[in-house]
Amino acid sequence: MPARLRVTQTKSTISQIARNRATIRALGLHRIGDTVEVPDNPATRGMVRQVRFMVSVEEIPAEGASAAGAHHRSASPAADAPATSEEKA
Repeated sequence: MPARLRVTQTKSTISQIARNRATIRALGLHRIGDTVEVPDNPATRGMVRQVRFMVSVEEIPAEGASAAGAHHRSASPAADAPATSEEKA
């Protein structure tokens, strides 16, 4: 599950019921085009679902995870560094 959600307000809160206006404010959005990153948990997913017709949502992958989920091992820096004159002797 992604660590964060990027939520962007796409429609105005004018003529919306007060509950939906309050949800948009609680998400940290203030005007059309505003974007916030919120934690991905059941509470914020429920808030986004309630106002899904006024926002667009992107899932932001967790910091440490790779896109495909594959684990790749990087070579040690010493193996990639060119040999110095002291090491050649």
